[in-house]
Amino acid sequence: MKLKSNIVDPYVGQTAEGKKIEFDSIDKIEEKELKVFLFKNKKEYIKIISKEFIAVCPFSGLPDVAKLKIEYYPEGGIAIELKSLKYYLVSYKNVGIYQEEVTSKIFKDLKKILKTNKLKVTTKYNVRGGLYTTCRIGNI
Repeated sequence: MKLKSNIVDPYVGQTAEGKKIEFDSIDKIEEKELKVFLFKNKKEYIKIISKEFIAVCPFSGLPDVAKLKIEYYPEGGIAIELKSLKYYLVSYKNVGIYQEEVTSKIFKDLKKILKTNKLKVTTKYNVRGGLYTTCRIGNI
């Protein structure tokens, strides 16, 4: 008797039931939009919040809406330019990417450009199907 596994590869053989909604791939995220400026106070705590972050669930094709919080200390002597951050975040709105992957991707991209170890990214998604999801990576 062969046992079935409950573990699935989210990118292989998965299809949502119902209407098929097209979305863009991860390569449409525009990391090149991120810009920084020199900032001398390396001990200043910086917190950025957006209540309107949107990406697309690659399983259903439906939008995932989250509150996004970015916290960091500019140890690298630079800070993120907010207009460029907004353009970067907006580039996610038609991209099919899982909630957990979003948080990791934003963290990785910001860590690279800010050159700081004191960085935390939190996404808190609106309820879907009775489930609330909060993803967090990093620490400050």
